[in-house]
Formats: sequence, C-alpha cells, structure tokens
Amino acid sequence: MAATTKIADFAAERALAKDFLANFAGPRGEPKYLNILQDVANRKIRSVQIELDDLFHYKDADDEFLQRVTENTKRYIGIFADAIDELMPESTEAYAVDEDRDILMTQRVDESADGGADGTDPLQKMPPEIRRFFEVYIKAFSKVTPLTIRQVKASNIGQLVKISGIVTRCSDVKPLMQVAVYTCEECGFEIYQEVTARVFMPLFECPSQRCKLNKAKGNLILQLRASKFLKFQEVKLQELAEHVPKGHIPRSLTVHLRGELTRKVAPGDVVEMSGIFLPMPYYGFRAMRAGLVADTYLEAMSITHFKKKYEEYELKGDEQEQIDRLAEDGDIYNKLARSLAPEIFGHEDVKKALLLLLVGAPHRKLADGMKIRGDLHICLMGDPGVAKSQLLKHIINVAPRGVYTTGRGSSGVGLTAAVQKDPVTNEFVLEGGALVLADMGICAIDEFDKMEESDRTAIHEVMEQQTVSIAKAGITTSLNARTAVLAAANPAWGRYDMRRTPAENINLPPALLSRFDLLWLILDRADMENDLEMARHVVHVHQNLESPALGFTPLEPSVLRAYISAARRVIPSVPRELEEYIATAYSSIRQEEAKSNAPHSYTTIRTLLSILRISIALARLRFSETVAQSDVDEALRLMQMSKYSLYSDDRQRSGLDAISDIYSILRDEAARTNSMDVRYAHALNLISRKGYSEAQLKECLEEYASLNVWQIHPNTFDIHFIDA
Repeated sequence: MAATTKIADFAAERALAKDFLANFAGPRGEPKYLNILQDVANRKIRSVQIELDDLFHYKDADDEFLQRVTENTKRYIGIFADAIDELMPESTEAYAVDEDRDILMTQRVDESADGGADGTDPLQKMPPEIRRFFEVYIKAFSKVTPLTIRQVKASNIGQLVKISGIVTRCSDVKPLMQVAVYTCEECGFEIYQEVTARVFMPLFECPSQRCKLNKAKGNLILQLRASKFLKFQEVKLQELAEHVPKGHIPRSLTVHLRGELTRKVAPGDVVEMSGIFLPMPYYGFRAMRAGLVADTYLEAMSITHFKKKYEEYELKGDEQEQIDRLAEDGDIYNKLARSLAPEIFGHEDVKKALLLLLVGAPHRKLADGMKIRGDLHICLMGDPGVAKSQLLKHIINVAPRGVYTTGRGSSGVGLTAAVQKDPVTNEFVLEGGALVLADMGICAIDEFDKMEESDRTAIHEVMEQQTVSIAKAGITTSLNARTAVLAAANPAWGRYDMRRTPAENINLPPALLSRFDLLWLILDRADMENDLEMARHVVHVHQNLESPALGFTPLEPSVLRAYISAARRVIPSVPRELEEYIATAYSSIRQEEAKSNAPHSYTTIRTLLSILRISIALARLRFSETVAQSDVDEALRLMQMSKYSLYSDDRQRSGLDAISDIYSILRDEAARTNSMDVRYAHALNLISRKGYSEAQLKECLEEYASLNVWQIHPNTFDIHFIDA
C-alpha cells in the first residue's frame, strides 16, 4: 500500500509541476514558462530556470510543496524535467542541426520503431537524459539573506541554500559523462548506463536477452560519440573577510558548475550562489585513506554577481536619468569627490585624486603591440591617524572589483601567484594572488612601508607592464594584472621627522616612486582652528552615525559606481592645440627640479604620462570626447599640490615669508566676517594659532600700512582695511 501511495504522490507532484509550468503567468499576463520552453525548442537557450518566487506566488502550489522543493531539490529537478518533456512544444523556427546528437537520435527512434531493441532489459531503455537538450535549474528566493559558508551545517544537506563569497580558483571546463552508451559486438544492441557519481564502473558483458539466449558473452564497446557529456567546472568559493570571526581563517567550499553555468565566474569575483548542498564520498584509494569521512560540495543552481565589472554594468532606467542630471551639474567634480568617504574630515584634494583613480584613463595599444597603461597609481604617505586606511577601505567598497591587503600580511607569492596542485586533475595550477584577483579593478595595499624589500619588487612589473610573469614548477606564463595600485604607508620613523629630508622620511626606492602617478604626503599638523573643526566633525559622526551637512546630499556608493561606469565608456583624445602647452608645462617642471636640487622628486617621462592620464580622467568625468586646457591645468594643480604637501611644512617652519602668510590670514578673516575692521586682540589670537609671534604681526602691520593697504589705530592697534 505504501508503494502505491508513493507512486500516486510522485504522479500528483509531476501533475502539479506540469500545471505550474503551463499556467504560470508573467508580470504582463503572458505564459512565462511556456515562452521559455518555446525558446528551448527553437534552440535559442539551453536552460530552464524555475524560480521559487514564482512557485510561491502560484495559486495552486501550497507551502508544503514549496518546502519539499526546497528541502529535496535534487529529486524535484527530475520531476520538473519530466514535466518539461511532456510540455515541450514543437519548434517554430529553423535551427542549425547538431549532427552528432540529432542524427543519432533519428537513428535510435527508427531502430526502436523497427523493433531493434527487445525492450525487456532496463539497460536497453533509452534514458530521458539522452533525449534532453536542456538543463533544469531551481533558483532560490531572491529576498532570502545569503548564508556564510560557516553557517551551512549538516542539517542543510540536500537542501537549496544561498551562499555569498569570493571566488579564489576556477578549474578548466571539462566534459563530464552523464550517460554512457555501449554497442554489443554480438547482437548489435545499444546499451545505456546512467552515470550519477564522479566515478563509474563500465559494463563489460552484454545484458540483452538475445545474448543470454545464445549464451554468448557479448563484448561491449563504449561509444563516446553517442554518449552524453555535460560541461563541468569546479570552483573554490571562500568566505568574505567581513564574515570571518576574529582569530579564524576563512573557510572555503567546493562548488560544481554544470552546463550553462560554467564560465560565469572568474577568480576575484564576489558572488552570491544558490545551489544544493550535497555530500561527496571518496572513491578508490582516497576512500581507504579517508575512512568514514565524506567531503561536501555545492551543486550550483544560479549565480549572481555582487559588484559587476564597469564594462558589464547595466544602467537601470532611473539611474540613467540621474546620471544625465548629474552630468549637467557644473560642480559635479567637487560633489563626486566630497561624496567619497564624507565621514572623513578634509582631504579635499586627496579625495579628488582617489576619484580620478576610480575613473582612470583608457588603455592604449599601439600598432606594433606596445601597450601604454591607463590605470593611475597613488601612494598616500602620512602620519598615523590621518585616516589613510579608512580611505582605502572606502575606495574598495565603491570599486566594482577591489582587493584589500596589508604589507606585513602579504608575501610576494600572495601578491602575484602561487603554484598549487589541483585536487581534481592532480596537475600543477596557478592560483592568483591579490594583484591578479584585482584585475580590471583596484588593489589597495595598506602598511606598504612594512613590506619586505624582496616582496615589494613583485609590484614593479605590475605597476608599469600590468602583467605578472611566472616561471615556477614547469609553468612559464604571464598573467594579466591590469589593476590600479593604491598604497598607504607611514614614514620611515613612524611619524614624519622634520629634521630629515623627505627622501629619508619616505624611504622608498626611486624605481618604485617614479611609478606612482601621485604621491601624497598627509601630515598631522597642530592647527587650532583646523583641529577644532575636525573634533566637531568627529563628534558629530560619532553621535549621529552620519557626516555633517555638506550643502548637498552625498551620492550613494551605488550611484557613484553607476556614474563612474558611464564615464569610463567615454574615450577622450588630446587635441593638437594642447600638445605644445603640455610639453612646455612638463619641461618647466623639469627645470624647476633642476634648480631646486630636490633629491626626493623623481620627475621622469612617466610624470608626463601621468599628466595625460589625469587630464583624460577629468575629461571622462565631464563626458567630454576631448581634453580641455582646464583639465590639464587641474592635473598640473593636483601634481603641484601633492608636491606642495612635501614642501609646505619646511617653508612654514623656516619662517619663509611669514609676513605674507599673516596678511592672508587677516584678509581672509575680514572677508569671512564681511567687515573692514579686525581687532588687534583677535588678530593676535588668529596668528598665534598658526604658530606666529606678536613681533611678526607688528612687522606685518607696519609693512602693509606703509603700502596703504590698511590703517592702524595709534592706541589700540586695531586694523581698518582701505577699500580700493
């Protein structure tokens, strides 16, 4: 009785599955799955994805059925496949004939019609898998929060689970046998053997009735051309860094991709996968060694990319309108820069440089195959506590592909590539390091100064040639590492030492420094006004968990990403009339350097390429096809400001032109208060905050009074500006 109930259940469930596929209506009332099946019949697509969201909204499907599909997914894939076989329509369009499959199927149908097979042996029955030219996938609920690899337990075995992680390794796509087909030398019958595991025992004797009657042990020949193979790829999925508890190492899970899901991911992709969590017993000698232990894997059903590459980014309708509106804003450059990490106070020019790092310039390839890189490299050098690491983390969050690593925790192999043994094929394979995983993205290296010198040399080739050349364990190759390097470092003695030269403080080799497009030195100077503002900002962020009002709404990281992806599609060119202007600017920078005898400023022809790259990135932000002179001026200003960050403190400490500096402080104060008068006591307070003395203030007052810029009260020394 139990057996009949089971058969009835199976039949009922197949009927329900068939009913769902035939009657489920899409958002516009069209038969969603019947349309998909028609495309399958016309050979336009090869996969049918059944969404649990649709099953949930279907009126006839109860919660119990939905639960059974979620908890025993492997069985229900077979049920849905049988239902699709019954519903499959005839093709309505001409399609290219697959010779192997279609001609063999025609022959098989003819043979069965002629009574070629005796039909008594189950192995002679043609399995439905060999007829199918489609694959069935069941997609998990879209609203369900993905689990971490750590949260997938034994209770999830056989169930449909959704997991998030980063792809660290992909095997090659190999054929996986699904149905083995043999031909008997004696009776000529075709014998089918379904393969459900990773290994199988081939048949050697013909099991047909004719061979048994003749008492002949017919020899079977495996027909590879008639057998059915699936595309198969093995992927290693690793836990995301934010999901790993303190003191633990990230866990990884093997994922099997079959059929149309292969070649969907690459190392470095952050993905969300839904699939069936299954055990995988060991076979052969490995089983003897493993004993009772079994391994687990995820049989993938769907793949969603968290952050797509800029090239693959598809703008939604409202995003396109928003970008068009932003592009018309004259102040978009400043707004985008201030939207980067608005919680971090100041660093306006540094944020502008980081915005240009995200945008980059197009890669140039010359006719003879020579390449000129378009990615910008930036190094932030500075005192502790100036938010360098926070800026790095935020940039990685905005970038579609970003890898964050630290100098002390990275070896040369960890940055480039490691040679490992592939467990599937037992061959040596390359596993990409941080720079290879960040291909077409950004690699942020914190604590850059604490790296071993031997490990730091691994970055030299990546920064200019954008490849990683490997010659290890018989593998000689070059891997692509088209990545922008964003490095953060502390000066040689922890804090910047004013008594030493910048070259001694920076303590990085010239060969590496010349490869950075911009080198910022961020110093932690004591300035009463600035410190007050910063303290207020930090307290506000701490209290309200958001930045103080910026005068406009900061753009969300998703909008920033969309804007940058749209900007990166523009390929601006440098017009001829700017050639002389850029050449003159470059030669004047070289002349200045020659006069100043600065040992820490490495102006090479790479500096000229940096100016061009920054100018093109600025033109991209305006969606302009040509570079304007204002773009070149801004590029030169950024380069000058990054250099000024090296010099400014020396000038201030040595008291160079203190009179002019005091004058500018007083003039700015008068402009801020919109008054012609500044009281002497207030002026003294202002300049003492900046580290100047009363004697210097009096000298400034006398000098500018003699020039008729202001008048000084004879008794109180109050200042009155003369309106020109």
